[in-house]
Amino acid sequence: MAKATYKDAGVDLDAYRDAMARLPGLIARTRTPRVVRLDQGFAGLFELDFASRLFARNYESPVLVACTDGVGTKLKVASMMGVHHTVGIDLVAMCVNDALCCGAEPLFFLDYVALPKDDPALLEQIVDGITAGCLQSDSALLGGETAILPDLYAPGDYDLAGFCVGVVQRKDLVDGSAIAPGDVVIGVASSGLHSNGFSLARKVVFEMAGLGVQDHVDALGRTVGEALLEPTRIYVRPVRDVLTYYKVKAVVHGIAHITGGGLRENIERIVPKDVRVVLDRDSWPVPPEFDWIQQLGDVAQDEMERVFNMGVGLALVVSSYYAESIRHQLADRGLDNWLIGRVEEGPQGVVWGG
Repeated sequence: MAKATYKDAGVDLDAYRDAMARLPGLIARTRTPRVVRLDQGFAGLFELDFASRLFARNYESPVLVACTDGVGTKLKVASMMGVHHTVGIDLVAMCVNDALCCGAEPLFFLDYVALPKDDPALLEQIVDGITAGCLQSDSALLGGETAILPDLYAPGDYDLAGFCVGVVQRKDLVDGSAIAPGDVVIGVASSGLHSNGFSLARKVVFEMAGLGVQDHVDALGRTVGEALLEPTRIYVRPVRDVLTYYKVKAVVHGIAHITGGGLRENIERIVPKDVRVVLDRDSWPVPPEFDWIQQLGDVAQDEMERVFNMGVGLALVVSSYYAESIRHQLADRGLDNWLIGRVEEGPQGVVWGG
């Protein structure tokens, strides 16, 4: 009778060691001055001196901000394309953009990668994307976990989870409490679908329309796969620049990351009692990716707006006096943006208006 081995059960320890050997150079790219060098052991170390590496000031009353998220079924498209280095950017973006909504400066990032079998080349691609996202957000990849789970995932499938820790001065915490009538809403452009609504997008594009990832779409000027895999935009640097330039509580009153649930549901999360936000559908150009999906699947307008960001990846609720100045700052940093709404007295919530 043959002796059972871990490899026969689906876990190849030699391949795992090969995979781990590929990662230190990638991770080292993201090292910041506050990362404590630890070549061995079971944890990542980060020094909490709270002297900002990005801005010439210290944190006198620091508050830690923690966020976690994933990439969802966008990973299925990555597998169909055989392209795995961009979803790591998505993973970081989904977390650091959430932390940014509190006004936080990201400090470090952790990842969890679950694979059906040991695949050093695949893991290297994924982590390459994660480090690219960390570099864009000025955060250190402090550590992570790679799990080989042969009985939980089908061949070709995998899953990702990310975890971000940031810091913000207590007095600079952006929590929506200062939102008041007379404020306006600045919508900041997304880079496409980001990482939300992919179960609907995949059903429409691949099942209903019968398209493949290599099919070229004239309206988009690229292939289906290229359009769907466009990485989520990371807003950390330009928005942190704005938050540093202004006195936050007096100028930027709320920030919403527009993910699953669309503009209304995400902005509602920061709106205080006795005020409402009125959004204008016609105030920004909807990117062609959304019109394409809507037409292919005959998707109702309200369903599109509940599922997708519709071209607005971040919303800033700001004092109307400073709105144009903030808009110019964002534009100077390469971010298209529009005035998409206003704040009024009324029952708490977000409504469509004009």
